[in-house]
Amino acid sequence: MMDLGNVFILGDSYSTFENNIPDGFATYYGAELHPELNVKTVNDTWWKQLLDETKSDLVINSSWSGTTICKTGYGNADCSDRCFIGRLDSLINEGFFKENKIDTFFVYGGTNDNWVPSPIGELKFSDWKSEELFSFCPAACYLLYRLKACLPDTKIICIINSELKAEITENLKTACEHYGVEYVALENIEKMNGHPTKNGMTEIKNQIIEFLE
Repeated sequence: MMDLGNVFILGDSYSTFENNIPDGFATYYGAELHPELNVKTVNDTWWKQLLDETKSDLVINSSWSGTTICKTGYGNADCSDRCFIGRLDSLINEGFFKENKIDTFFVYGGTNDNWVPSPIGELKFSDWKSEELFSFCPAACYLLYRLKACLPDTKIICIINSELKAEITENLKTACEHYGVEYVALENIEKMNGHPTKNGMTEIKNQIIEFLE
């Protein structure tokens, strides 16, 4: 059985399930939520299936429905507190990663940056200004840089959703390649209203397993 060790998930709606994310975080999936998707229990999610099929321990699932990687959210809102880079910065500043050993770190985002749509910006690999982090490309670079700097011995895997605009997908791949972060680009995931069905969740898990093997 594949050993992923201590696992951390940083995600959006795709990785949520009620009572399995931190208090106060918005969820999309739950026992009584979106019945058309047939994701009725946490065991139906891609990440729980992955954990169950590997030797692994979930440290935290820091997933928040509707969140972007960058600081620009829906309605042009400033979502610095809950976006991917905001959540990661808070955990680093709190000393979370000094107190918790993480062996495998999954980042699964960019979908809401695609849907908002957040400003794209340009790839920038250092010396970020605060205002630049309101755009997707520099924010994605900043996120991966912070992860690599904070967790140099951790296996970091970026999951890239299917059906994203090419400018999101290709820039995220380039950022991953620059920082030496592995990525799995998903294909042909079954969805309704943009979100994975139960079958889609299994397809996500299968493609991640195939990539890891």
